[in-house]
Amino acid sequence: MDGMSGPYVVRGSVSLPEAELMWRFSRSSGPGGQHVNTSDSQVELRFDLAGTQALPEVWKQRALERLAGRLVDGVVVVRASEHRSQWRNREAAAVRLAALLAEATAPPPRPRRPTRIPRGINERRLRQKKQRSDTKRGRSGRDWT
Repeated sequence: MDGMSGPYVVRGSVSLPEAELMWRFSRSSGPGGQHVNTSDSQVELRFDLAGTQALPEVWKQRALERLAGRLVDGVVVVRASEHRSQWRNREAAAVRLAALLAEATAPPPRPRRPTRIPRGINERRLRQKKQRSDTKRGRSGRDWT
């Protein structure tokens, strides 16, 4: 049994191919006692976004634009070291990468259609302001003689 939970779905029928994921393991800081000195539990997952064939071209361009600040030579890197076991860190890194790509490839939101404020609402607001100012003006003791 391989242990990894299958293909990581980005969105719809598109998923990350296992062959294009590059894994690197190193010693992680944090809890683990004496065991931490001998095990490579930190996971670094690299995905060549610029060179992949797994994503549709439109999605790839969108992701390259949105993740431009995170990319190094067209490669996106995700690190995970929060768990003590390498396997759980691998899961966390892969899930994080899939979520990052899902967000980066999402279509842009629909443009907002401007709407006019109904005249009645504006008139009511002005009427309430006038009432409030009258109330406050009535509180001042100027007229009392």
